[in-house]
Amino acid sequence: EKAVELGIAACQPLQTERSVVRLQGDRAARREAHWLALARAACEQCGRTHLPELAAPQAMDRWLAALGDAPALRLALLPEGDVTLRQFPQIDNGAILAVGPEGGFTANDVALLTQTGFHGLRLGPRILRTETAGLAPLSALQARFGDF
Repeated sequence: EKAVELGIAACQPLQTERSVVRLQGDRAARREAHWLALARAACEQCGRTHLPELAAPQAMDRWLAALGDAPALRLALLPEGDVTLRQFPQIDNGAILAVGPEGGFTANDVALLTQTGFHGLRLGPRILRTETAGLAPLSALQARFGDF
């Protein structure tokens, strides 16, 4: 809901090594319908005319393979990240932001992200809760490169 209000183009829930919730079958379908309803309501609330793509949960390795050579800047939110948004003068082809589950990405997750061109993004000294972790960098990206 909040990510839609902040202007995302797409959302891909990922199943990582530390993912707690594993949605399957009817439960997955109900959750996806709920997410779609939230996204529609958020679009109406903030005046967006384009509904972002909301994909079904997918294993991270499959998602990374499907990205192929997408030219977007690839950022993974990591407390030990080696880049900040100030290091990028502009973003020409959009950005893909990967945010880990509660407990963060595992070393294996980070290795997969790094191998597929993701930069470790550090926002500062704080460790953010899952509810905030995705929204903070989206807000920062919008403020620095978007229409804020």
